[in-house]
Amino acid sequence: MRRSGELERAIMDALWEAREPRTAKEVLATLTEEKLAHTTVITVLDRLTRKGLARRERVGRSWRYAPAASRESYVSSLMIDALGRATDREAVLVHFAHSMSGSEADALRSALATADDTDGADDADEGGQSGEAGQGRHRA
Repeated sequence: MRRSGELERAIMDALWEAREPRTAKEVLATLTEEKLAHTTVITVLDRLTRKGLARRERVGRSWRYAPAASRESYVSSLMIDALGRATDREAVLVHFAHSMSGSEADALRSALATADDTDGADDADEGGQSGEAGQGRHRA
């Protein structure tokens, strides 16, 4: 049997893979690894909606669910949350950087360069004060 977090992740995967919003019944049909009750999927979808990870819209008598953000945005928020739990953020970042492949490190360098360019524009708009988005960021 799956733990709650694993089931949430499997349901989010089903939503991310869909081209359009899905009903709980449609989500359940994609979860073939184990037998789940329809009400369990509804409960998890409701929990994901309350957490802001999924959104829902009423269509007839059913709710249709879709991800509230991209998978990449979600994973990024998990990484930020994990970094926030560290007592030594710099050490965590060093370990993370050492675990990357060359192409991943190149992608991170490119993202940091783009973020640095954006921060300069933000600083000018805020009279030289660093905005919330730039807090806690260190140059690589």
